[in-house]
This record gives sequence, structure tokens and C-alpha cells, in this order.
Amino acid sequence: MTISMYRASAPVFLQHLPALSACLDKAAAFAVAKKVDPSVLLQSRLYLDMFPLVRQVQLVSDFAKGAMARLAGQEPPKYEDNETTIEQLKERIARTTVFVKEFRPSQIDGSEERDISLTLGGQVRNFKGENYLLGFLLPNFFFHTTTAYAILRHNGVDLGKGDFMRAPG
Repeated sequence: MTISMYRASAPVFLQHLPALSACLDKAAAFAVAKKVDPSVLLQSRLYLDMFPLVRQVQLVSDFAKGAMARLAGQEPPKYEDNETTIEQLKERIARTTVFVKEFRPSQIDGSEERDISLTLGGQVRNFKGENYLLGFLLPNFFFHTTTAYAILRHNGVDLGKGDFMRAPG
């Protein structure tokens, strides 16, 4: 049985991007209620050598848009990574969601054997489409999504598993 590369990518992103945006809504409400400058949350990290929340959200966006573009044989759009507010991060997520929705199954399905090359840390990594999606992209997408959630939860934002696993639609 062949995997549907579209069904293994787009619906996942379209479930978790809005869920992350909703978590950011809760973070904004938390900041107001606790009289905390939202930038404190945006610069929070789980450990000193880890990226802060703002970078985690940027990477979630990058992995989603990168997956869709590369699997379709396109170059992903470049975002400037200059967000400094929760609202700006939510706008980035919204822009990424719109980008993901532009793709149709016919553009993504059949990309299992597509050659994909990335430069990571100065090293070129070569993948076939299915290994790129299942072995590299989705684990990274979930790592950064989970870390963003964990940073907010660690700082006291009232989040539960349902916020992370928000139902699609």
C-alpha cells in the first residue's frame, strides 16, 4: 500500500498550526492576567542552550512550509524571522496555514522518490521524499511544536493535552 504524502503532511500541519496559534492566544491572555510582559514568554526557553519560544514557533512554520514546497518540487518561501510579538507570531502561523492550504494532493502525492537536498549546519543532506517527510520533517515539526507548548506550560500558561491535540477543522 502506498502512502499518501499529501495526507501525511498537509492535514497534520493544518491541525497543529492553528492549535499552536490558540496556545499563543492563551499565552497572551496569561500575560495580561499575570501582568507579565509578553516578551518574557517569547524569550523563555526550557534550558539555556535551547531556542526561545519565538524561535520554536518560527521553526514550526519553517518546517510546515518547507515540507509542502519541497515535496511539490518548489522552493519554500522565505520569512524574515523578525517577529517580536505574539501577534506577529500568530500572523506568521496564519500565513503558513494559507500557504499549506494552497497545495492540492496531486502536487504532493507521488513525491515519495523525489530527490530533496538541504544544507544543514554547512552539510548537504540528501533525502528521498518519503524519508524526508517521515524521518526528518515530521519529527522536527513535532519537536519544535512540543517544545513551544512545553515552554508556555512551564511558564504557567494553562494548557492541556487538548490544546496541543486540537481537533482539525
